[in-house]
Amino acid sequence: MSQKNRLCDVETGLCGEADGEEMEAVQFNQPKKEIDIYYVTDPICSHCWALEPVLRRFQLQFGSYFKFHTVMGGLLEKWSDTPVDPANGISGPADVVAHWKEVGQHSRMPIDGSLMADDYITSSYPPSRVFKVIQKEYNDNLAYTFLRHAREALFAFNQNISDSKILVELIEGLGLDGEKIVQQADSALGHQLLEEDFNLKDNLGVRGFPTIIMVNQEGQGIKIVGARAFDDYVRGLQQVLPEDRLQPKQTPAFADLLKQENLLFSKEVEVLYDLEHSQVRSFAEKELEAEDYQVHNLLGENYYTLKK
Repeated sequence: MSQKNRLCDVETGLCGEADGEEMEAVQFNQPKKEIDIYYVTDPICSHCWALEPVLRRFQLQFGSYFKFHTVMGGLLEKWSDTPVDPANGISGPADVVAHWKEVGQHSRMPIDGSLMADDYITSSYPPSRVFKVIQKEYNDNLAYTFLRHAREALFAFNQNISDSKILVELIEGLGLDGEKIVQQADSALGHQLLEEDFNLKDNLGVRGFPTIIMVNQEGQGIKIVGARAFDDYVRGLQQVLPEDRLQPKQTPAFADLLKQENLLFSKEVEVLYDLEHSQVRSFAEKELEAEDYQVHNLLGENYYTLKK
């Protein structure tokens, strides 16, 4: 498989090449002044989309213990005549449809995927460069919000996020100048910033996505490959902080979180608040004012939004 074209496997929960154990100890030579977490990802990584509920809870409850770094990994530079991922039967964009649907059904984070049969993603690099420009020119939080909105647009709402028009709309939804940022992303600056992330990814020894690496001040770390359960990340953090007794923060109230995020899928609510699937509807009715929110259904899964 080409180093610049990596797709995903529903069994491993990994986009890219498997590299050793799902969780393994790693040693870094340079000591850190604080706990650093590197999240190596890509805007079109389906298993990264599947990881959203767990990663959100982990950041909300344990984010005070670490500094979080999002690193773009470069899942798909371009399509070519050479099969992209023959192991998964993926030779061209249309082959991705069934694969993405399988990931969506397995994770219950909805994925439509039908655009890959016609108006397909040509490359994951354009949205990755936009992420890097927003990160540099504004801040990490705004860039991460863009990444979330881009994934919603692609996986749930079937929009082509390699199209500059779609990218402009997503950026302007953040209150930024979409045309300007798309131009910057396609400039030498945007290319340089993305290449820096690729170099960091290589230095970290990452080959597939999602990969999360946790590094403590002694340079000792944990590498967790693929989309894993919440407890796996907590155990990993405890392993790099062996002398600390981890104390999770309380998850914000559903009403407050929905005001902040504007859209949450049922699976995210379940993971965040330790609910069964059947409990989400009654939980929402109890936690939210009826006049403030709407319930929608997409591909058999509910999601919650604020009323306009």
